Amino acid sequence: MDWKELEIALKAASGQGIAVRALIAHTNRGGESRLRALETRFLEAGITVGRTADDLIRYHGKTMIIDGRTLFLLSFNFVHMDIDHSRGFGVVTKSAKVVQEAIKLFEADFNRKTYKAGLNSFVVSPANARKQLSAFIKQARKQLLIYDPKIADRQILHLLEEHAKAGLDVKIIGSIAVRSANLSVSPLTSMRLHTRTIIRDGRQAFVGSQSLRQPELDSRREIGIIVRDSKAVKTLLETFEKDWVSTGFEEARDALRTNGAATPQATRALAKEMPPLKTTLKKAIKLAVTRAGKEAVAHGELKATVKHAVKIAVKEAVKEMVQETP
Repeated sequence: MDWKELEIALKAASGQGIAVRALIAHTNRGGESRLRALETRFLEAGITVGRTADDLIRYHGKTMIIDGRTLFLLSFNFVHMDIDHSRGFGVVTKSAKVVQEAIKLFEADFNRKTYKAGLNSFVVSPANARKQLSAFIKQARKQLLIYDPKIADRQILHLLEEHAKAGLDVKIIGSIAVRSANLSVSPLTSMRLHTRTIIRDGRQAFVGSQSLRQPELDSRREIGIIVRDSKAVKTLLETFEKDWVSTGFEEARDALRTNGAATPQATRALAKEMPPLKTTLKKAIKLAVTRAGKEAVAHGELKATVKHAVKIAVKEAVKEMVQETP
């Protein structure tokens, strides 16, 4: 939490007699010393501080509840990198059922008690995330638009593959753990990607902190929400469509199909989606060494042979991808 404006506001609220409680993760990737320093600053300001239990490998949810009436559920952290330089979304709701469920979760985690999910639209890992997100994806009929830094869960990938094979429009801004000939995948090139969002059939959306990966579904505290508000979903949809165009994926694919040419931006976007060349290159280099022989090493011929083999491998990979891209 390096967003000083928010820290100052929380301290000011505490100074005015408002009850402020902060639940801080027991560990993170940035170093425990910073977390403990944050705890100390909050305690000195009269804020009640709780530390998450260590039964889950990470606490990654981002929420704020105001006066027991308004919930801010965010995909981004309270840091400038996420707020100013990354694609992230937040949902603000006054739905009494949702707010009460969020309070129940906060109280359970603050007091280190077991949380039992009680609302399908409030998605919490590991309590109900796998079940609810799997169901959310299964119920798609026409389209799934997904932001995710890296989808890696086998069950989820299987669902997405089946949908794509059945003719659904499945687009992913981010990456996937395994190569797929059926899914359209492209990294976000205009800024850093930090949100986890799924837009289903242009009518409903999931926004949260959990990627579609096994640890984030089953072993960490992650928090998300399924949104049905038409205005909110429309905003998410419009943002996705703009971000998708900015990746240059469609332009690169179409250009390569027609005349083999693409803009530099489109080429970079498509290159990131090229299948791994590691195995192909190993075979090519091994073959080149065998053909060149020991004398070639001394005369510099091996370099030229390997260079030629690499060119062939790259051309074959690009050709294969263009043919397989739907």
